[in-house]
Amino acid sequence: MHKQLTLLDAPRDLTRLRVHLSPPDPEFALLLDHVARDHALKHGWSKTRNITIRQGLRILACIQDTPGALIKASDVDQLDPVAFNRQPILDVLEAAGLLQDDRAPSIVAWFSRMVVGLPEPITGELQTWFDTMLHGSSKAPRTRPKAHATIKVRVRSALPAVRAWAAEGRTSLREITREHINQMLPSQGNDRALTGAALRSLFRTLKARRLVFTNPTTHTKTGRPESRIPLPINESAMRAALDSTNPARTALATLIGYHALRSTQIRSLLLTDIRDGRMHLPGRTVLLALHVRQSLSAWLDHRSTQWPETSNPHLFINKQSAVRTTQVSNVWVIDTLGMSPQALREDRILDEAHATKDLRRLCDLFGLSVKGAERYLSTLDHPSLMTSATDRNWSSGAL
Repeated sequence: MHKQLTLLDAPRDLTRLRVHLSPPDPEFALLLDHVARDHALKHGWSKTRNITIRQGLRILACIQDTPGALIKASDVDQLDPVAFNRQPILDVLEAAGLLQDDRAPSIVAWFSRMVVGLPEPITGELQTWFDTMLHGSSKAPRTRPKAHATIKVRVRSALPAVRAWAAEGRTSLREITREHINQMLPSQGNDRALTGAALRSLFRTLKARRLVFTNPTTHTKTGRPESRIPLPINESAMRAALDSTNPARTALATLIGYHALRSTQIRSLLLTDIRDGRMHLPGRTVLLALHVRQSLSAWLDHRSTQWPETSNPHLFINKQSAVRTTQVSNVWVIDTLGMSPQALREDRILDEAHATKDLRRLCDLFGLSVKGAERYLSTLDHPSLMTSATDRNWSSGAL
């Protein structure tokens, strides 16, 4: 497709553009308008949102260097945030196949902030490591892209040692020896394991890219992170969630409390996954407890009343996701539930472990691996966790 190149990429101030301007390609502007109308109708948008989004798209159609070309996400970001909600505009363009997402992931800016003040070439060496974790590598040793959470843990774990070396006057990681590594490693525990894993990843990458002569972490034992003992939660918080007048909170509390679902499973549940009194998860089907069926029925009534025209297929939605087809965020689950969903999940599994002492039952009920189930059974003789199963509202007898 032909694309008009620009002689000078000058920044635009889209806040000064007006909707009544004539776009260079009226037919393309009309196409965008029709796409926005269809999208609004499909997702149950209000009249105000519909009009505002169409106005924003018309402004974007006016600034195209090549009429009819894809619209950059960075141009959408330049729209006045007070006048226009940018995310629905991005949704419309993406649905129509007219979006060019040229934005850098937020973790890129985060990494740049983390390495501020470090000298070159240390900054460049860390950048190589970061890029390899972010994008993976097709060169030997081949690696897959890492999750952003994993990247942040590794960078945070390695940076204290790197900054200490820089403070000593070292300008390159080529100068680091095994003695330097041993000096920076904590004596024991999780800190030693995390720091060791991060530095090992860093120097393994630099050695593979021939940016260091040797890998100083070779043959250095740092151990593995210690697994945390699952603990019961505060019972008053649990009962407050179960007795809440908020149907979303009650539904979340019973689903996690009775069936120990993870937050990711909760967020990805579709309306069609709940049928015939059962919950259909990937790889297993769960017979829903009575209290769960009752709370879900109340939530579905509230959902249909609050957002009758939504086309979002997910079981749980909120005012932001109701006009889209995306999942709710993990933050929404935590805020609505009023506690950590992982803590509530662990409380339920811990209760079942103490009630039945049956590894196979834990695996079947909650989809755990044998190793995962053993983590809960290992607490049976813990003096502070000798809680009778009859003290819990969702013990095996209650199901």
